Amino acid sequence: MLDCTDRHERYLARLISKHTVLYTEMITTGALLFGDAPRFLDFDQSEHPVALQLGGSEPDAMTKSAELVQKWGYDEVNINVGCPSDRVQSGSFGACLMQTPELVAQNVKQMQAAVDIPVTVKCRIGVDDQEPREALWALVDASANAGCKTFLVHARKAWLKGLSPKKNRDVPPLDYDLVYQLKRDFPELEIVLNGGINTIEESLQHLEQLDGVMMGRQAYSNPYIMSRVDTELYGDSTTTKSRDAVLKEYMAYVKQHTDNGVRLNHMSRHIVGLYHGEPSSRLFRRHISENAHLPGSGVEVLEAAYNSMVAGA
Repeated sequence: MLDCTDRHERYLARLISKHTVLYTEMITTGALLFGDAPRFLDFDQSEHPVALQLGGSEPDAMTKSAELVQKWGYDEVNINVGCPSDRVQSGSFGACLMQTPELVAQNVKQMQAAVDIPVTVKCRIGVDDQEPREALWALVDASANAGCKTFLVHARKAWLKGLSPKKNRDVPPLDYDLVYQLKRDFPELEIVLNGGINTIEESLQHLEQLDGVMMGRQAYSNPYIMSRVDTELYGDSTTTKSRDAVLKEYMAYVKQHTDNGVRLNHMSRHIVGLYHGEPSSRLFRRHISENAHLPGSGVEVLEAAYNSMVAGA
């Protein structure tokens, strides 16, 4: 979820659901160790529970990064073994690590020895011509023996040659049954399913056989879908808010940050889908898209977007 699940999006998500575990976009070890670490690590305390997804493969750099992640207060550090982009491949991490399960396990072991927070792995079921039943089991077995107890599995292969990152999210077929079998073979591990999950109903079906579900693109484009999570997955009906209440709280957050110099479009882009499926929601989206990037734009753009939607309904 590069360029999507930044701190502003996660703040919005937490306004909608109090129990959902939030994950950062993938952040590389280089960005943390040699870049502007606070820019990538800072988050609002309301975001807990929140996990940082880490991109890298060199054990010492990964371990130093994990120590920094723990120091910053995150609840989990997650090793990305699933991203198929060319940039990630050139750095020898992401999905290409499916080909070196022993290296992933080495990272898990060294990182887990250095931090107290959980070290988890997010992976694919295989890459290119790998046989998933062999590749996924090899990765999970090696990392579990090294101390990893939680695996988030995107139930698709990643084709490192011939498919763009976008097509890698849709073209390779989903194999949920394979992930179900993984859980049966490793019942002591926490297995979380990712990939192609678009409804709460689908989530509940998967939870009959697995320990968790991860929803990415659907939750980003239609964030209010998370309003059902607390009630239907966690049994807590006390946290549900209307879309209007969420918008009001997010606008207060936006005003605070624009007053401190943050550009409106860095925050408003996350909320354009809040009224997904509602009458005249296109007017809300259009007003934000046409005005949020303009110099000096502030929270009044969101107010006007809402008013145009209500008037057009």
